[in-house]
Amino acid sequence: MKQSLQLKIGQSLTMTPQLQQAIRLLQLSSLELSAEITQALESNPMLEAEDDTDSTDDELSADDAADDELDSDGLQDPADPEMTGDMEEAWDAELPDDLPVDSSWDDIYLPSTTPSAPAASDDEYRPEDSSEETLQDHLLWQLNLTPMSDSDRAIALAIIDGIDSAGMLLTELEEIVQDTPEDIEIEEVTAVLKRIQQFDPPGIAARNLSECLSLQLTALTDPPPATPLAQVLLQEHMKALSTRDYAGIKRALKLSDEELAEAIELIQTLNPRPGNAVDTSEPEYVVPDVFVRKDGNRWLVELNNDTLPKLRINNGYAGLIKRADNSRDNTFLKDNLQEARWFLKSIASRQETLLKVASQIVEQQRGFLDYGEEAMKPLVLQDIADAIDMHESTVSRVTNRKYMHTPRGIFELKYFFSSHVGTTGGGEVSSTAIRALIKKLTAEENPRKPLSDNKIASLLAEQDIKVARRTVAKYRESMAIPPSNERKRLV
Repeated sequence: MKQSLQLKIGQSLTMTPQLQQAIRLLQLSSLELSAEITQALESNPMLEAEDDTDSTDDELSADDAADDELDSDGLQDPADPEMTGDMEEAWDAELPDDLPVDSSWDDIYLPSTTPSAPAASDDEYRPEDSSEETLQDHLLWQLNLTPMSDSDRAIALAIIDGIDSAGMLLTELEEIVQDTPEDIEIEEVTAVLKRIQQFDPPGIAARNLSECLSLQLTALTDPPPATPLAQVLLQEHMKALSTRDYAGIKRALKLSDEELAEAIELIQTLNPRPGNAVDTSEPEYVVPDVFVRKDGNRWLVELNNDTLPKLRINNGYAGLIKRADNSRDNTFLKDNLQEARWFLKSIASRQETLLKVASQIVEQQRGFLDYGEEAMKPLVLQDIADAIDMHESTVSRVTNRKYMHTPRGIFELKYFFSSHVGTTGGGEVSSTAIRALIKKLTAEENPRKPLSDNKIASLLAEQDIKVARRTVAKYRESMAIPPSNERKRLV
């Protein structure tokens, strides 16, 4: 094979470290970005959090720190207002715009980790050490106040261990008999179970829904007149009750509509998940990234800058950098200064892109903001990408786990995107709008004769919306709306 030299022209995309960083920051949620900023503050001495009490005259942006003047000794002097053009060129030559392409941002910043808290003294109170009471803790506390023999206590512990977070007993009594080391009978386990079922909250340790609701009726201190009938319905007619077979129940028990309605109304006041009354899980709060408000006839979009700490270049460390000094310490300061500039620019780029996408979403979905879900327009990621001249993947990253606060509530940005269904007139209707119409129709239906999926499809067809019965069923199930036979009511 003969060797030769060839000249070839081509195009290729190089992922520079700052581009990798910008893409990664773009898809982070506000909570993750806050953690990323905290990690950057710990690893880069050139970055510092901006204090609101600082004077604005002392604040320096990333570009200001990079272009600050040098004194005659080669040290940066923030107080000196003069700087020659030669010094600017020398400064720019020392700090390249890009890292080498064979570098990775992970080589500079280690993965974010949570710093360990310093050890506290024994007598120091730490809120994180105090755990909330669980359902098992609540039941064990009551068990310790109940006099029992050792064998009964072992059975009670096995029963409490088999109760789930909803308060239902998932373990079979036969399994408890087999797992208990002592020789016990099933009757002993049943007797201990009866005592556990008298614990708070009412309905605890039930083996099925019928028993759970029945225990709650038994625990009523002032039972209403419909309590005996409600007990009969739960214990003997639970299947007919679950399928809304009210006609069969009335024939079997010879009841009037008023008597049956009163008993059902009492049953509906009971809690099918009694364990949730002791649920101590902390609620998860959503912090919006964007605020939307109406000013006259205009909708204004603003970023929620309070979710992220304000950053700036540390002027003191930046002033230690010497021109034309290649020592190890000086190189370390130069590299960290450049990395700090890239980090600040990446965050600014993320916020700018988020504002662009959110503003375009508001522009496209003005009908939703003015009139509600029924006015939602069909929208896909490509529509926003074309409007703001960005790639569809960029829009997807921006809308992932970002939230918008509107007068109608807080929504994830992806909520405003939906597929479409054609109309008889050749137009398009958003699937979100169709779901809203189905929800409205089922809410306004006659509870004695609820609308079937076929009937809902017919009503939508009268509004020029072509939707098949199976599509109606799919949308209805996605909104957790039961079928017509389960929505039937006596009153």
